[in-house]
Amino acid sequence: MSFAEAARAFEMVAPTGKGRALTRRRRVRLGDVSPGGRLRLDAALRYLQDVANDDARDAGWDDPGWVVRRSVVDVVKFPQYLQEVDLTTWCGALSPHWAERRTRISSIDGETLIDTAALWVHVDLASMRPSRVPDEVVADLVEAANGRSVSGKLILKTDRFDGYPLDVVTQQWTLRYSDFDFLKHMNNAAYWEILEDHLKYRRDLRNGLRAVVEHIVQVEHQHHLIQQYDDRNDGVSIRLLVEDVVHAQAWIGML
Repeated sequence: MSFAEAARAFEMVAPTGKGRALTRRRRVRLGDVSPGGRLRLDAALRYLQDVANDDARDAGWDDPGWVVRRSVVDVVKFPQYLQEVDLTTWCGALSPHWAERRTRISSIDGETLIDTAALWVHVDLASMRPSRVPDEVVADLVEAANGRSVSGKLILKTDRFDGYPLDVVTQQWTLRYSDFDFLKHMNNAAYWEILEDHLKYRRDLRNGLRAVVEHIVQVEHQHHLIQQYDDRNDGVSIRLLVEDVVHAQAWIGML
């Protein structure tokens, strides 16, 4: 199965309308947009982080031990500069060590602009190994999840890159101090700047796109990051490596 087939097979489950949900409104600002005035993917991922943090604080979860394993983003229409948008977040699925956080970015009149599903893994911050989701968090999320569970397995496959075919481009991706957060790892949103770098050349993907980023091994500040990508009609497949180890993989293409 190719990256494109695996990415398109992911099911963006509709909300049940049950249980806990939180909505926050914000305006798309100058630092969030491309030169053409559309919301950038990396800025959209920061929005998702912010509303997830707002939800945790609103619920009273004093628990920073969550890391993103996978993000799937469906763009129906890009929000534009100075547009007001609503971000609504809820739990789409729940398992003992992780949860799927669904977040929808809508216009203020209710039109869905961007739909997302992020797999968040609960970890012990000392060891960075998965740990059980606390009971008080489960109690708040279980109704919205409505009995749906989610697997922690990666969905993208690396077969397209095996054997280094001639159409795969390999290049260095320069890391910056601002790419890292207080966990001393490359922040989730920073990975999406790499997808933005491809999107500027693929105007055919500007609306009606799906993008997937999966995190395998955290990227740290001393790493030298290598990008391999394969740009084809159905989309762009991407791997990020440190030496010979795949640290992240991604795909961006038509929805």
